[in-house]
Amino acid sequence: MEFLIAAVSTPASFDASAATDAYIATMDAAARARSDAYFEGGYWLILVNLIAGLAMAGLLLQTGFSKGLRDRIHGLVRSKSLTVALYAAIYTIVTTVILFPLTLWQGYFREHAYGLSAMSLGGWLGEQAVGLVTGVIMAAIFLTIFYLVLRLARRAWWIWGAAVSVVLLAVAIFISPVYIDPLFNEYQPMEEGELRDDILALAEANGIPADNVYVFDVSRQSNRITANVNGLFGTTRIALSDTLIDNTDADEVLAVMGHEMGHYALNHLWEMFIIFAVVLAIGFAFTDRLFAFVNGRFGKSWGVSGISDIAGLPLLAACLSVYFFLATPVFNTVIRTNEAEADLFGLNAAREPDGFATAALRLASYRKIDPGAFEEFVFFDHPSGRARIAMSMQWKAGQLALGAEDQRPELRLDRARAISDALVNEPEDE
Repeated sequence: MEFLIAAVSTPASFDASAATDAYIATMDAAARARSDAYFEGGYWLILVNLIAGLAMAGLLLQTGFSKGLRDRIHGLVRSKSLTVALYAAIYTIVTTVILFPLTLWQGYFREHAYGLSAMSLGGWLGEQAVGLVTGVIMAAIFLTIFYLVLRLARRAWWIWGAAVSVVLLAVAIFISPVYIDPLFNEYQPMEEGELRDDILALAEANGIPADNVYVFDVSRQSNRITANVNGLFGTTRIALSDTLIDNTDADEVLAVMGHEMGHYALNHLWEMFIIFAVVLAIGFAFTDRLFAFVNGRFGKSWGVSGISDIAGLPLLAACLSVYFFLATPVFNTVIRTNEAEADLFGLNAAREPDGFATAALRLASYRKIDPGAFEEFVFFDHPSGRARIAMSMQWKAGQLALGAEDQRPELRLDRARAISDALVNEPEDE
């Protein structure tokens, strides 16, 4: 360790690579092993969730449940759109119940086993219930519109379906800060003080239309740090978790907020709308072909007349899940690229490279810090901890070379070690 510290002791000899290694070397082996195990387990969960979803779709179709549900509802209401809405609501409830054992293990017991959840079982179940009610309402609305497009557009449904899906996503993002987010967390204006003033000054400098900062109580759910600049068409809101304020230093907070503001200033949301529309149109075209092939072989026994038949929703969902599974590296690369752009924006905006480096170490409690190149390409939707720390140190090296007065060559290794100690000494949940 001594040679690493020596290598970064003066501006003239600042070595970004050595500085990166010095930060990563502070992470305790036990904490790193636990983080790696948690994140690598997530790779298998992608496959497990796919298999569970396909098995559930086969169950609903093969037993005649889907066909019978459609027929009973349509016999009561006659309207196709109302049949879709009621089917969607019941389908959401039924699939949630079928997959609940996996959801319970994955979302509650596994999170507690790795010390990442602060929720009681009752609290977690309560949030699941709220999420189910919200999901039922949104599924009924979305699928009613979506199946109307299927019936009207016919062979071109995959193009119009992608367009409508993006519009509905925009509506969801628009209403989320006002109506959905408060269902899960309480949002309060941030206390006046230097940190709040600095965040608002950072926002003003980067063209973000906000006159307040909100704090939400993530600590009731987990110890993770998070923040966002969220909303559309006048609902834009700067928000950060209480865990970010309580568990980090001011330079880390500003580094994280600079990153989040980068997404807004770089128009990543609008960019993602366009990319998502293209990727989804391809996915719907893939689904159209796969649906036709599978339904051609089994559709008669399942009672599914075609892709616009709501009884075929389990098959439609299964085909889409196969597409998203195969496209995992593509989605992750698109998102990871945007995240890296926001990282660099945040460094230039907040000018806190060491704050960003130690924030990356904090995220390493549940994100593998140093994956292989192929592993990062396939499974990471954010840059790895090593990549983020390396970017921070490279940025710092450039500033030092330019003689920037607000940059110092010293690293925050004491804080980095304290972060590692906190991770390894976290009490295990029983």
